[in-house]
Amino acid sequence: MQIKKVFRQERKFLISGEQYYRFSRQFAELFKEDSHNGKDGYMVRSLYFDTLGNKDFEEKLAGVECRRKMRLRIYSPQSRTALLEMKQKQGSNQLKRSLTISREHAEELMKGHYEVLLEYSDPFATECYGVLKMNCYIPKVIVEYKRMAFVFKENDTRITFDSNISASKLTGRFLEEYAGCFPVIHPGCVVMEVKYNNFLLAYIKNILQISNKSETAVSKYALARQAVFRF
Repeated sequence: MQIKKVFRQERKFLISGEQYYRFSRQFAELFKEDSHNGKDGYMVRSLYFDTLGNKDFEEKLAGVECRRKMRLRIYSPQSRTALLEMKQKQGSNQLKRSLTISREHAEELMKGHYEVLLEYSDPFATECYGVLKMNCYIPKVIVEYKRMAFVFKENDTRITFDSNISASKLTGRFLEEYAGCFPVIHPGCVVMEVKYNNFLLAYIKNILQISNKSETAVSKYALARQAVFRF
C-alpha cells in the first residue's frame, strides 16, 4: 500500500496549440520532463464520483471555497493498480491525497462496494470509506486526456499541458480499452496548469508572461460533467 500526499497552489490557463508548442519547447530546455512523458506525453483517465444530488459538482459551479472531489485514476487500461484520490480545495491551496489500490478493488469501488477500503490499514483509506459510504457517492463521469508534464524540484513546481480532453458517461467502462469518450473542448485548445508551493519562481512568471495573461477557471472535470448532462 502506498499513500501520497501533495499540498500546493495551482493556476490554470487555456492556451492555443501554438502557445503550447512555444511553452513546451522553453520548459523542455529548463525543466526535467516527467519520466512518463514519452514522445507525445501520456494518457490520464479518471473516474469521478459524486453524491446522488451532485453536491461536489454544484459546489464547484458555485465556487464554494472549501470543497472536494473523489476519483479513481489510471494511466493505462491494462494497469494492475489504480489510484483512489481525494482532492480538497481551500482558496488557492490544493491538498491531494492518493491511495494505491488493486485493479480488483477499483472494480469493487465502481460497483459501490466501498467496504474493500477497510482492508487497508492507513487512516486515509478509512476516511475515504466514510466519505463515499455516508454521502452515497456513485460514479458519475470518466475524464480522459493526453498530458505532457515538466517538473522542477525547487518549490515542488510542476507544469502540465493537457490536450484531447474527452469524457464519457459510460462509467462501467473505466477499466476497458475503449471508454466511449467524446471531445468536450475544441481540439486546438490546451489546458496548462502551473502547480507550486508557496510562491511562483520569477523566471517561470517571465516565460508565461502571467502578469499579461488572463487566468481561467477552466476545469476538465466541470467541462466533462456539463457535457455529459447534455447527452
